[in-house]
Amino acid sequence: MARRSFSILKQILQKSADNHCPFLCRSVTYMPRPGDGTPRPVTLIPGDGVGPLVTNAVEQVMDAMHAPVYFERYDVHGDMKTVPPEVIKSIQKNKVCLKGGLHTPVGGGVSSLNVQLRKELDLFASLVNCVNLPGLPTRHDNVDIVVIRENTEGEYSGLEHEVVPGVVESLKVITKFCSERIAKYAFEYAYLNNRKKVTAVHKANIMKLADGLFLESCREIAKKYPGIQYNEIIVDNCCMQLVAKPEQFDVMVTPNLYGNLVANTAAGIAGGTGVMPEVMLVLILQSLSKVPQLEMWATKTKWSRKGRTRWQFSSHQQ
Repeated sequence: MARRSFSILKQILQKSADNHCPFLCRSVTYMPRPGDGTPRPVTLIPGDGVGPLVTNAVEQVMDAMHAPVYFERYDVHGDMKTVPPEVIKSIQKNKVCLKGGLHTPVGGGVSSLNVQLRKELDLFASLVNCVNLPGLPTRHDNVDIVVIRENTEGEYSGLEHEVVPGVVESLKVITKFCSERIAKYAFEYAYLNNRKKVTAVHKANIMKLADGLFLESCREIAKKYPGIQYNEIIVDNCCMQLVAKPEQFDVMVTPNLYGNLVANTAAGIAGGTGVMPEVMLVLILQSLSKVPQLEMWATKTKWSRKGRTRWQFSSHQQ
């Protein structure tokens, strides 16, 4: 049976090569393993607002596909002070979470539960794929942009305090470790998905040390991928160029705050934030005896080159 399957696959590849079929653009092949059909638990956080509508639609699709998953539902809402410990344990146990958007109060109040989840699980990368969808009219055609955003540091971390009454200080922390980690992921993604260009978004003309360190890290990683074009763009010019000529962008790598702005702008151009998929992920350490593979996962760990990527899915959110 296996020999017959490989024979058929070989014939398909040969025909694809002869006809220049886009079938060959696939960089990753998934081969089922024993036990893959066993139902797997998935942590489900419906969230607030339209979150339950989005996650319910996913549940219906999963049910129609007879997908081998079942959901462990947790009611988490943005007005909570912290993410319940049992939710964190469930995600770490199940290795995958489907999450709707959680409301974050504007101004005073509790800290964002979205940010708490990212820090607790070390979800260092947010990936938003902004692409024209069939049947959804937009102002621009040929939009296919992937925004990869550093998710754990920068202004978006919410490190703020009141120095004296009437004076508030907000900290922007950029590290070489996190900058290199997100840059490496962006170039790896571009390489594995046959992307041609990676654009680093910054404001180093003003924030010379912080964003300068981010750019320095991106440049060092770019040297290791000579087959991928690398360029840089200031964030305000980037937003203007996105609105005017979005087709010029391919993969974009950004610090935390800029990534939120750029991803929402790109998603709006392609049809809206509600229909653009987003994934947050972390690299998991593995022993050298295991074969690297792509799976869904979210847990707290350190980054390693010898790691595998597992994903936590969520609807697009702030």
